[in-house]
Formats: sequence, C-alpha cells, structure tokens
Amino acid sequence: MNIDLSKRSAIVTGSTAGIGLAIATGLAVAGAKVVITGRTQARVDEAIAAVKKAAPSATVTGVAADLGTAEGAAALIKAVPETDILVNNLGIFEPKDFFAIDDAEWTRFFEVNVNSGVRLSRHYARGMAGRGWGRVQFISSESGIQVPAEMVHYGVTKTAQLGVSRGLAEVLSGTGVTVNAILPGPTLSEGVSEFFGKIAKDQGTTMEAVEKDFIQTHRPTSLIKRLLSVEEVANASVYLASEQASGTTGAAIRVDGGVTRSII
Repeated sequence: MNIDLSKRSAIVTGSTAGIGLAIATGLAVAGAKVVITGRTQARVDEAIAAVKKAAPSATVTGVAADLGTAEGAAALIKAVPETDILVNNLGIFEPKDFFAIDDAEWTRFFEVNVNSGVRLSRHYARGMAGRGWGRVQFISSESGIQVPAEMVHYGVTKTAQLGVSRGLAEVLSGTGVTVNAILPGPTLSEGVSEFFGKIAKDQGTTMEAVEKDFIQTHRPTSLIKRLLSVEEVANASVYLASEQASGTTGAAIRVDGGVTRSII
C-alpha cells in the first residue's frame, strides 16, 4: 500500500515528543505538510528538526501555544486557519489515588484531554466539510474502555474522547470528512519512559524489569506482553489519514496489543 499525502496538510497537537512526534513524522514521511504544536518554542523547534531529519524534503512548521486553554486554541487557529488532517493527540496522564483528585485536577484533565480537541475540531472540521474532504482523529486510549483504578480521571477523559469522536462522525455524515479514535495500549512514550526510569532508579532495578512487572501486574491481558512503540501507534494514524481509509469513520481503532478483552 502506497500512502501519498503530498496534497494534504496536517496539524498534530502535542507533537513535540512521544506518540504525537511519531505521528507527525509518519505524516511528513507520507508527504503531508505538517504543523507541530507544543507549549514552548524551544520544544517545537526541536521537534521540527527531528521530523525534518526523518523526512528532509517535508514542509514542517510549528506553533507554540498551550492548547489546553481557549487562548492557546485561538492562537493556533489564527496562525493556521485551515487543515486537511487534524490529529487531536494532546493529553496528560498521572497515576493518582481517586480520593486525592480534587475538582481543579478534574477540570485540568478535561481542559487538556477533551476540550482541546473539541475546540479545534469545532473550527477545523467545518472547513473540511466545506471542502468535501478531511480527517479528524482523537488519540484516546484503551483506558477509555477499561478505566484504570490508578488514574480514574485520565480514563474518564479518554472515554469522553470516544463519545466526542463518534458524535462528530455523526455530525459530519456524508461530507467526505472521517472522524475516528485510536486507542493505544500502554506505550513506551517519552513520558512513560521517564516515569518507568524513575521507578527503576528508586527500586534499584532496570527499565526492562519495571516494564515486565507493569504488564504482569496492571495489564495482564496484553497479548504481546510488552509496551507498544510510538511508531506502532503512529502507523494506524497515518493509515486513517490516508485516501485508502475513506471507508472508516465513527470507529474506535485499537492499537493496544490485545489488552482490551472484548470482541467489539
């Protein structure tokens, strides 16, 4: 399959590291003009350089803005008024006891994980529909189906993303715009790597041992028995952004290593 996105433009939110950076790189390699986003110009510049290294001929630009706020979303929209592909990847996570999560923390998680995608989709999907082609993606999580006890607030926001994704797909029925959610399983992103690294240091063990223990203890249903790579998640995103994926919309695509134990 030859995925050619040379006539398309893309915005990937939260794309200075991890899954977001891998998706931005994959889209650029496929020929898309890619906009990187992050909270600081320094991180955005570093990410642009990383993508350009993988795709030297690609057109890659960036916008520094806090997309977890209405002001940040407005800044991105002003800088980049339209796009063909929108990947709502921005998200935060933090293991925390349910009884210690206060109202402010719940609000913060919804602003970053849910409302950021709602605001941007509300703007960009309208333009896509007017042009008769577009791709909107929400990077959710298997935690949206199996809400983890160690971070209920995170899981609930990921469930909300699934609802927004399906609902928006209904809204855009017949327009030529597809809307899908991707559900990664535990992934060795930069944030997870740092978190596991800290645990390994505190326990005097290796990253590999921490990963193995995490899978056995917290995700024993994994069929691949390891964390996913960011590239494995990005591959699904690039496909869903392609012309070849025109028949897939309103879907929740799992890239979870088989963690979710259900047929549908």
